[in-house]
Amino acid sequence: MEARPTEAKPGEAGPDRMRHQLRRVCVFCGSSPGSNPAYAEAARALGREVGRRGIGLVYGGGAVGLMGIAADAALCAGAEVIGVIPYGLLKREVGHGGGVEMHVVDTMHERKAKMAELSDGFIVLPGGYGTLEEAVEALTWAQLGIQRKGVIFLDIEGYWSPFLKALDVMAAEGFVRPAHRPLAMRAGTVAEALEALAGFIPPPDTQIWLRPEQI
Repeated sequence: MEARPTEAKPGEAGPDRMRHQLRRVCVFCGSSPGSNPAYAEAARALGREVGRRGIGLVYGGGAVGLMGIAADAALCAGAEVIGVIPYGLLKREVGHGGGVEMHVVDTMHERKAKMAELSDGFIVLPGGYGTLEEAVEALTWAQLGIQRKGVIFLDIEGYWSPFLKALDVMAAEGFVRPAHRPLAMRAGTVAEALEALAGFIPPPDTQIWLRPEQI
C-alpha cells in the first residue's frame, strides 16, 4: 500500500487524518551498504531529515552498513540516536560508539521489543533476512493489536516492490485479511515516509489479540 498523503485509505496518511507527534522513528536496515549507492544515500537522507525535523532515531546499534550510515547522518544533523543490540552481535556488528545511546540486550527478541517500545513508527530501508524479519514481526504485532504504529517500506529504486507484490498475493489468496494488507505501506521518499507515519491510523477493525506484555 503506497503512502500517499492525498489518498486517505485505512492505514495511510491523508489530509484529513489526525496527525500525531513523532518523537522517535525506528529504522530497520541492512548491516551491509548493498550494491546500489542509492541505498546508502537513502540512509543518509533519512538521518539528515529526522535531525532537521527534531525526531530521534532508533536503530539496531551497529556502526556498519546502512545502519551506521543512517546513525552517522542523524548524529551529524543533531538528532537523538538510540541503538539497541544483542550482546552477541555487539562485536560482530561493531557497536556504534560516540554519541549513540546504546542499549545492550540479551536476545534478538528483546532487541525488537525494545526498539518498538522506544519508537513511534517504523521505516524499512533495504536489507536482508534480518531486516525483513524485523519488519514482518512489526506487521504481525500490528495485525494482532500489540502495537498501533505504522510500518513504511522505503522502496528505493523498486527494492521492496517484489515483496509488496507478494503481500498482495497473500491477501488475494486469503492468507492476509484485506483489512490488514494496508498495514504494510510503501513510500518513495524519506519525506513521504515520515509524513505517512505522522498520519497513520490503524484499520478500524483491528482487534487486540495480545498485549505487549504477552509477547
